[in-house]
Amino acid sequence: MAQATIAQTDAVTSSGSMITASGEPLKVSLARAERRKRLTAFFLVVPLLIFILITFIIPIGDMALNSVRNPEVVTYLPRTADAIQEWDGQGLPDEVVFEALVEDLREGMGTPAIGRVGARLNYEKSGMRSTMQRAGRAARQLEPPYRETLVERDATWGEPGTWRVIQRESSPFTLSYFIAALDRTYDDEGNIVQVREDQRIYVQLFIRTFMLSLVITALTLLLGFPIAYLMAHQPARIANLLMILVLLPFWTSLLVRTSSWIVMLQQQGVLNDLMVLVGLIGDDGRLLMVYNQTGTIVAMTHILLPFMVLPLYSVMKTIPPSYMRAARSLGANQWTAFWRIYVPQTTAGIGAGGVLVFIISIGYYITPALVGGQSGQMISNFIAFHMQRSLNWGLAAALGTILLAAVILLYYLYNRIIGVDRLKLG
Repeated sequence: MAQATIAQTDAVTSSGSMITASGEPLKVSLARAERRKRLTAFFLVVPLLIFILITFIIPIGDMALNSVRNPEVVTYLPRTADAIQEWDGQGLPDEVVFEALVEDLREGMGTPAIGRVGARLNYEKSGMRSTMQRAGRAARQLEPPYRETLVERDATWGEPGTWRVIQRESSPFTLSYFIAALDRTYDDEGNIVQVREDQRIYVQLFIRTFMLSLVITALTLLLGFPIAYLMAHQPARIANLLMILVLLPFWTSLLVRTSSWIVMLQQQGVLNDLMVLVGLIGDDGRLLMVYNQTGTIVAMTHILLPFMVLPLYSVMKTIPPSYMRAARSLGANQWTAFWRIYVPQTTAGIGAGGVLVFIISIGYYITPALVGGQSGQMISNFIAFHMQRSLNWGLAAALGTILLAAVILLYYLYNRIIGVDRLKLG
């Protein structure tokens, strides 16, 4: 018996592998256990992955697709879209193209097709919606030669620019929405040019959105740093009370908070009344602090302040007080010790709070809509306008995609310069 055991041990040792009690190689058994553990972990997070896929990834993908999707012309004017591809863009298309258009219009009568195509082409050339509607109503009465008949009925069909628009938008995908989102358009020759100065709004809106977000982020840091410092250096009872005061805005409706600022900031509001009462301003010199950028900055700074305070507080609580005492004992004054020793250790909280506040503020909608007026509107307000009123979902999707790309770019730069691994949210 002893000799058999020794012989088995020698065999295992000589082969250089270990086996389990069941006779299976230990390496294979460990690999199987590792796979089982990974599968268990995967199935535990599957519900979360499905939730993120449905509520985040798919909507963003659909938005990006809508910004380039262009199905109207190729779907509702298929003959025209096919025939016009042979046109060289000079003069007017051949009779074949006009005949194809008439056939498409006749087929689309009594359906939403003509209205949808007209609305799409109207984004590119003003007046095309009514032109398409008139041609659709007269389609059954038109007789060959269709080219002369259509031009005689409506001079718009005699403009080469009209047909260039149809030819350009005959593809199922387009960059027209992105071009419009950058205050550009196509001229009659098909070149990309800037729109008239009085129509350039989106680039300025993007700049305003980022500038206001930077100002709001800086103000929340300026106000939130002392609050977080005070909370981190108070006894637990006082710190908890301060924490409740910081979190109090989260327990109040956003609409109520924004409406309160309208009452506070308007010309006949509380702040103006107080300044008149103490003699800082005259009754005829009341300040306009709402329905402009001032109202947007003040209200959003108040609303987003907790998003800066909480990361700062979580980082400051981990900084040992002995560091400051050691700096003082080595000859540094209070300011030097604070600036050279304490502040660098809070950069993780500053970065986390700054990223949170900035990203939230560039996409804010309700507060700028209520207190921003014309000069305090942000790009999110115009995205909502095109989705709800003008129904130009392609342009809204393009604006949203550009905003998303800008945020991703800023996040990438932040990661390259500072490092996302240094963020601390709690």
